[in-house]
Amino acid sequence: MQAGVGAKKVSESEISTVRLMMPTDANVSGNVFGGAIMRYMDEIASIVAFRHSGKKVVTASIDRMNFYRPVYIGDLLIMKAAVNYVGKTSMEVGVRIEAQNPKTGEVSHTGSCYLTYVALDADGKPTPIPKVIPETPEEKKRYGQAEARRRTRKAEVESEKRDD
Repeated sequence: MQAGVGAKKVSESEISTVRLMMPTDANVSGNVFGGAIMRYMDEIASIVAFRHSGKKVVTASIDRMNFYRPVYIGDLLIMKAAVNYVGKTSMEVGVRIEAQNPKTGEVSHTGSCYLTYVALDADGKPTPIPKVIPETPEEKKRYGQAEARRRTRKAEVESEKRDD
């Protein structure tokens, strides 16, 4: 969690967006298709990763996507994304998904996910990126949790390699 040359604060790349859920986002049940939400989530998270790294980024992994309640056509989908942790060439971006009923104003937490991005140089090879500086208690908490998830992901990848 040390600041170094080129280190950036979480606040320098975090983003919140709002989009109206339309009939083209619907699944066969008439709610918003989970895949549509995942696409929008990957888009906002990749923008955050690009803003933090200043480089082209690719999605390396998506940790478990949790949907807590349905999102309905006509709801406003609110997505809040920020860098939680940075390694040498990769970073974890957390996305919180909320839905707001525009008629009642009620907002509910509908999902969360953690995505890992790798920054690439001009030759398409992983390249070093600035460290992240968590400042608030919440950012520091997310940093520690992300560090633990990173250790788990690395152990899982090593286990899968041994199984091959």
